[in-house]
Amino acid sequence: IGTILFEEKYMDFIHDLLSGCNLTKGSCKSLTSVLQTENTLREELEMNNNDLQNSGVEQLCAGLKISVNLFSNGTIMSCKSLTSVLQTENSLRELKINNNDLQNSGVEQLCAGLKSSHCKLEILRLSGCGLNEESCKSLTSVLQTENSLRELKINNNDLQNSGVEQLCAGLKSSQCKLEILRLSGCGLNEESCKSLKSVLQTENSLRELEMNNNDLQNSGVEQLCAGLKSSHCKLEIHRLSGCGLNEESCKSLTSVLQTENSLRELEMNNNDLQNSGVEQLCAGLKRPHWVKQRLSGCGLNEESCKSLTSVLQTENSLRELEMNNNDLQNSGVEQLCAGLKSSQCKLEILRLSGCGLNEESCKSLTSVLQTENSLRELEINNNDLQNSGVEQLCALWHFVHKLHFWSPESRNFAKCLTG
Repeated sequence: IGTILFEEKYMDFIHDLLSGCNLTKGSCKSLTSVLQTENTLREELEMNNNDLQNSGVEQLCAGLKISVNLFSNGTIMSCKSLTSVLQTENSLRELKINNNDLQNSGVEQLCAGLKSSHCKLEILRLSGCGLNEESCKSLTSVLQTENSLRELKINNNDLQNSGVEQLCAGLKSSQCKLEILRLSGCGLNEESCKSLKSVLQTENSLRELEMNNNDLQNSGVEQLCAGLKSSHCKLEIHRLSGCGLNEESCKSLTSVLQTENSLRELEMNNNDLQNSGVEQLCAGLKRPHWVKQRLSGCGLNEESCKSLTSVLQTENSLRELEMNNNDLQNSGVEQLCAGLKSSQCKLEILRLSGCGLNEESCKSLTSVLQTENSLRELEINNNDLQNSGVEQLCALWHFVHKLHFWSPESRNFAKCLTG
C-alpha cells in the first residue's frame, strides 16, 4: 500500500482509499513511511473501521506531525501515542476517534496533549467513547487554559448533568474559544439546561449548541430560552431534536425569536409539537435573518402548512424548511405551494419525505417550478408518487437535478422519460 500512496495521482483520494479496507497494524508501517515523506498526505488521513490496534496507531503517530486531520480507531494506549504527537511540533487540526473505548483515562491522556503549546488542534470528536463526568473535568481543564479548540463533539457518552456542569465552568473561561458544542444523547435534563443558561448569559464564544436526544422537556427549554435572550448570547444554531418537547416549548422559543438575538437555525425534529406548536413558532419565523427550520416527525398536518404558508407569503429570510415524516397529505402541499409561488418567498431547500403524498402533490409542485421561484432542492422520498407523479415533475427536466424522489422505480422511470 505504501508504494501506491507515493504516486501523486492518489493523494487527493487518500481518505476514500483507507476506510473499511481490512487494514491492520502491519499497514501502518507503510503509511508511516509515506507520512514522513515530503509533499504527501498533508491534508487528511481517514482510516475508520480498520483493525489497527494500539501498536498500529503508535506506528502512525511517528508520522502524524505533518498531517492535518486524522480519523481513526484507537484505545487507551493509542491516546498515549496521540498525546506524544500533540506535545511536539505538529500540524494536526482535527482528530476524530469516535466509537472507541477510550474511557476517562484515555481522555485524561489526550488532555495533557491538548494543553501543550505545540497543540493546534481545532476539532475534537469523541462520540461514543465511554466517557462520564471525569472526562468532563479533564476537558474543562483544557478549556480553562490557552488552547485552539473550536469544536468539541462528545455525543452519546454518559456525561449526565454533573458532567455538563463541569464543562460549563470551562465554557465561561476567558481562555475558551469553543464555538461548537455537541452533547446529543448524553443523559441530560433540565439541570443541564440551567448550567448552559448561565454560560449563555455570560461572555462566551458559542455559536452552535447541539442537545438532541436528551430528556430536556419544556422546563429545560424554558431555562435555555432565558439564556438565548441574553445580550451576551451569540448562538446561531440550536439543535433540540427528540427532547420531549411540545407546544409549551414553542411558546418559549417564539418569545426568543421575537426579541433581538443571533439565532439563524432551529432544529426540533421528532418532538410532539403538533399544529398548535408550529402556529406559535410561525409568529417568530417571520423575523429577518431566520434561515433554517427543521420540523420532521412533529405530528403535523395541513393546518401547519397553512401557518407556514403565511410565513412564506410575508417578508422573510427562510432558505430551508424540513418537514419529513409528517401527515401533510396533498392538501397540505397544495397550501405550501401557494406560499412557494409568492414573490416574498426565498426558500431554496424543501424536504417533504414520507408525508403521504401522491400524484396530486406533484401537480402542485410542478406549478411552482413553472413560475419564478428560488427552489434549488426538493426532497420527496418515500411518498407514493407513482410513475404518473414522476412524469409530472419530469416534464420540467431542467429542474430534475434539484429533485430527490428516488425510489428505484421512480429513478428508472425518470431515466426513460428523459432518454
